[in-house]
Amino acid sequence: MDQKLLVATHNQGKLQEYRRLLHDLPLTLTYLDDIGVREEVAETGSTFAANALLKAQEYAGMTGLWTWADDSGLEVDALQGAPGVHSARYAGTDATDQDRYEMLLRELQSHPRPWTARFQCVVAIARPAAAPETCTATLEGIITATPRGSHGFGYDPVFFLPDHGRTLAELPTSVKNEISHRGQASRRAKDLLKDLLEG
Repeated sequence: MDQKLLVATHNQGKLQEYRRLLHDLPLTLTYLDDIGVREEVAETGSTFAANALLKAQEYAGMTGLWTWADDSGLEVDALQGAPGVHSARYAGTDATDQDRYEMLLRELQSHPRPWTARFQCVVAIARPAAAPETCTATLEGIITATPRGSHGFGYDPVFFLPDHGRTLAELPTSVKNEISHRGQASRRAKDLLKDLLEG
């Protein structure tokens, strides 16, 4: 009998991404809309880890299911780590990806370059009556003054990777998934799940 795993998202695209990643584990994946969970867990934490843990533990408590939750975002050194946990809401709730990175570039204009930055992702796994666990990954880069590339989303067009000589939005998806903060954290969380299933 497969273990049921709740992916704490309303986003079906994210669910499919994790289905592909976890396909060889004895897990049946579900997500919030699938099981009728409408409650939104407020992301009140001041770190990505705090928010991922909040979501994982709250939804595991609500549903009694093993729960996978993640939180990620961009930290820019010149802006003291902003936008950080506010990455998705940085330019307001209805802002587009373009609005967000354009606002970021405006804020950076008065700061000397290079604008060093990193993407962070934390995946939290919570199980009823067990201590939650987290997996973290970071991708270092530099913010560019002009957006480049049409792949990816969010801040990808202005996030330059010196080792690759391209922005994240210029990389093929397969390469991006291999090196990205979310890809790395997800693979670590998969290893963790494997151990939990075998334990």
